[in-house]
Amino acid sequence: MPDVYNWQLGRPMTYRFREAHPKWQFAAVFNINRCIACQTCTMACKSTWTFSEGQEHMWWNNVETKPYGGYPHHWDVNTLKLLDKADPGGQKWDGRTATPAAPYGQFTGKTIFEAAAALGKTDEAIGYLPTDDEWTAPNIFEDTPRNRRESELQATSLPEHRTWFFYLQRICNHCTYPACLAACPRNAIYKRPEDGIVLIDEQRCRGYRKCVEQCPYKKPMFRSTTRVSEKCIACYPRIEGTDPISEGEPMETRCMSACVGKIRLQGLIEVGADGRWAVNPDNPLYYMVREEQVALPLYPQFGTEPNIYYIPPRWVPRPYLHQMFGPGADAAIERYAAPSRRLQAVLQLFRTTQRIVHRFEVVNGHKIGEMNVAGKTMELFNDTVVGFDRNGKEIVRQSVMEPLHDRGPKYLNTI
Repeated sequence: MPDVYNWQLGRPMTYRFREAHPKWQFAAVFNINRCIACQTCTMACKSTWTFSEGQEHMWWNNVETKPYGGYPHHWDVNTLKLLDKADPGGQKWDGRTATPAAPYGQFTGKTIFEAAAALGKTDEAIGYLPTDDEWTAPNIFEDTPRNRRESELQATSLPEHRTWFFYLQRICNHCTYPACLAACPRNAIYKRPEDGIVLIDEQRCRGYRKCVEQCPYKKPMFRSTTRVSEKCIACYPRIEGTDPISEGEPMETRCMSACVGKIRLQGLIEVGADGRWAVNPDNPLYYMVREEQVALPLYPQFGTEPNIYYIPPRWVPRPYLHQMFGPGADAAIERYAAPSRRLQAVLQLFRTTQRIVHRFEVVNGHKIGEMNVAGKTMELFNDTVVGFDRNGKEIVRQSVMEPLHDRGPKYLNTI
């Protein structure tokens, strides 16, 4: 099998196909710290794409309560067990080797692809088919916390809570090296060359469910009425700018644009022929993922190089976050808790416009205060972040301090 370079792992890895990358890659950053699990994103996706017969249990977007929840149930625990069985104790990172090309150091264990080869399997990746019961609820164990000990149910504080849970927002990761694509014996799955969105050609699909079995995130789903698999399509008409309300410009997906908690920012990243991201610190996603490294991939050790990134929750025990997001979790939380002046401004871009922000600028404002974070003084400035579309047209302008608009005595008790 060919070797490809996975920058999230900091090393080459085994994959079925040779390097082939789109010009632009669909990507997003989710800020877990802001999510209130209102499921507005879930229902926006459901009412748009999976409302038909045979799609009753299809939730392309779901929000699950960690550490116990998942859709399908315990998808991540089951995959981690398979990986540990194939490579006992191998999920380790060498953080000493961190470089700009390998920002999280080097993963020294086996990916899901390499683990399958080591076991002598004919499958491209290790995996499993969930049972029907495991597809029954998109957020089972909702708001069920993890307690260290019942006797410790008392007041707690940062950096880690004794009793904790958090919400994990999930869509298809539209991976750089998708396991579903590698697994399909019909070659019915492909990445679009214009934006890296992973799609299923349903005319070629024969419903073998190899994609369901070998995707570690379990985002391809089998539809019994048509006998083929379906998955998140990243609302590609909106990404193309062909949605009637987009006026020809790329727009965020339905789940992104419906987000009440303003936790999501979606965009397009320019990719080189070697798969590396083109250096562009004025792209908000590039800035958060590569410059500030405040947003991290979900289970990078799987080896698929997912393109949905997460700002980790501040209050969760670090070992859990290290397993879920890799060794960059500590630094990401530290940078988010006490953000740089530029990052403070960029965080205001989340859910301010349905248009995709290709570039941003920060207009410096006056100092508005100071606060103490972990014993250090952080200055606050009322800067303004300006977002531009792909043609350089201004599409959003947002200050760090949101303005208050007094509607006057005619509308009492309203602001």
